[in-house]
Amino acid sequence: MAHDSIQTAADSPETRRYNRVRRWLGISDFLVGFAFLVVLLVTGWTGWLRDVAYRMGDQNYSLSVFMYLLLLLLISKALGIGFDIYGFRLERRYKLSTQKFRSWFWDEVKGFLVGLLMGTIVVELLYFTIRQWPQDWWLLAWGLFMVLFVVLAQLAPVVLFPIFYKFEPLENEELRRRLIVLSERAGTRVRGVYRWKLSEKTKKANAALTGLGMTRRIILADTLLDNYTEDEIEAVLAHELGHHVHRHILKSIFVQAAITLVGFWAANWVLHYAIDRQMFDFVQISDFADLPLLALVGTVLSFLLMPALNAYSRFNERQADRYAFESIASIEPFVSSMNKLADQNLAERTPSKWVEWLFHSHPSISRRLRAAADWARTQEAHPRP
Repeated sequence: MAHDSIQTAADSPETRRYNRVRRWLGISDFLVGFAFLVVLLVTGWTGWLRDVAYRMGDQNYSLSVFMYLLLLLLISKALGIGFDIYGFRLERRYKLSTQKFRSWFWDEVKGFLVGLLMGTIVVELLYFTIRQWPQDWWLLAWGLFMVLFVVLAQLAPVVLFPIFYKFEPLENEELRRRLIVLSERAGTRVRGVYRWKLSEKTKKANAALTGLGMTRRIILADTLLDNYTEDEIEAVLAHELGHHVHRHILKSIFVQAAITLVGFWAANWVLHYAIDRQMFDFVQISDFADLPLLALVGTVLSFLLMPALNAYSRFNERQADRYAFESIASIEPFVSSMNKLADQNLAERTPSKWVEWLFHSHPSISRRLRAAADWARTQEAHPRP
């Protein structure tokens, strides 16, 4: 392949339209959720929900916290169900989804129940710490949150993912061997290579290196295995292994730890500020009617940090790409796999600068292909001894 000839195909009108609608759908969903939290606080409805939860929980504090969270999530889901259904229909309209409505709806139910379970654990621990240690709750809650974060990263591949997808050991022994060798060269031991039955839900393709420690595993979508060469699959996985080589997971945990520490400190300050000035319908920080205010602080902080976090993620992705270039025999499989993924996933190759800056956690396909071509030209001009 002549590296100067690597060009990025223009995005089709269909691709641009699909991604534009998806963005506006996400923005609309976010705004409705944000408005819901504000309305709960401004109108005092959060206090009314708390009183209902106490009656449902027979005045038991922990049970009432659960009832309040359940009511909150049910109302939130009801407000957002229209966006969810439209998103499902959007994927069907662009022939990306292979799911029937019944299967999709069951996934939504499972997702709600998993969210309720995880939310219950977090919220119950949060208000337990607030009641037991009202002065230092935010620091203790931060520590507990980080422990849960790491535990979840370990358990997700073996507990959470199988709730929604089917996995089976990869039968292609030659490919499995190649990927294991590639992983060992990257300095990581994987506990297995699995075929991820993604085609039961979508035509999109994906691959990942998931889990930590004993749950570390490679998962390859069947939509990838059935449509890509072994060289292309190796190139895709080499990128994923680049994250391990550059310790992106560990670094991301530290970044998350710093952000959540600031978030819990800010939540504590805002809670005391609101209570001291009697701004809302709660008089002490252990009143779980203040949960929407805590959620609002987290939402605002996440929104403000989103461009910076996306920029950091794109930096990590460029490093992982560079590792992939160095780990495979030539860049051709990387280039062809990127183009195939763009076509198969209806991904924008050349989004506008502001869209990439604000929304994208990965560099655009066009930038990644240019980086591959630049790297190849550099290697040709300065070959390794």
